[in-house]
Amino acid sequence: MALVVVTGGARSGKSATAARLAGRRADAGAEVVVVAFGESGGDPEMEARIERHRQERDVRFAVCEAACGCSWMAEVSEGSLVLIDCLGTLVARLMSECDDDPALDPLAVEAALDARVTEVIAWLVRRAGDTIVVTNEVGSGVVPAYPSGRLFRDVLGRANAQLTSVADASYLAVAGRLVDLGALPRDVPWPGE
Repeated sequence: MALVVVTGGARSGKSATAARLAGRRADAGAEVVVVAFGESGGDPEMEARIERHRQERDVRFAVCEAACGCSWMAEVSEGSLVLIDCLGTLVARLMSECDDDPALDPLAVEAALDARVTEVIAWLVRRAGDTIVVTNEVGSGVVPAYPSGRLFRDVLGRANAQLTSVADASYLAVAGRLVDLGALPRDVPWPGE
């Protein structure tokens, strides 16, 4: 089992990179299942984006269009290669579900969301099959103006760090190029040491 993480900003090439990796595994006989979390919510522009993803997807890939939370995990066979596209959209969906619980105050929402995201990561790590996770790199801009934006940024940032710390390979996509994060140091020495 291998876990590969591809992170980056919007239109950085992360999904295309993940699809090429999955395509090479499909060439070698792997069953590939793409787990997609996007939904249009009646937005025509978003519907066009989703349709474009469908059209560009390799016809050999099975698709699990995850409608809610974590129920999709039971639908994926243990031995298949799973391509999660993308973790950011999943975190947003889980966040929405936690926000819908009127019994939770803002701090409890964060704790509940962290617990659900940790559950997903634990599942990804213990899978018998290979896994590719596409995720958004967050937090490089200004501090979001709204609590929900800060919550999303913090939870996804922690999830990305957790995933890359256990991944067999992790890459940062920037302008169509890839940086091997595993080759970079986790800490830096003081100059001259």
